[in-house]
Amino acid sequence: MTDPTDTRPEDTPETAPADRKLLLRLLHLILIAVLIGVAIAAMHALTVVQFIVMLVDKGKPNPQLAAFGKTLGGWLSRAVRFQLAETDDKPWPWAPLD
Repeated sequence: MTDPTDTRPEDTPETAPADRKLLLRLLHLILIAVLIGVAIAAMHALTVVQFIVMLVDKGKPNPQLAAFGKTLGGWLSRAVRFQLAETDDKPWPWAPLD
């Protein structure tokens, strides 16, 4: 028989919000992981495009592609910091894109 007054730590009201918070973080982690994959694929494609532009334009890079690369790098940095729990600040789309 179990004692009805015996409560396990996971059954206490104090742990329920923490469990929900972790579950929500897990959902954010999964979504951001997918977005990181898309960002890396875009980076690879744009690297090839930038190289072709430089071949055609005598070594001059496209400034818009270079600026986009800087923005993409900043987003990836924020995403990785959130993924590895260095910060609780979520990257775009929850925050402005820098």
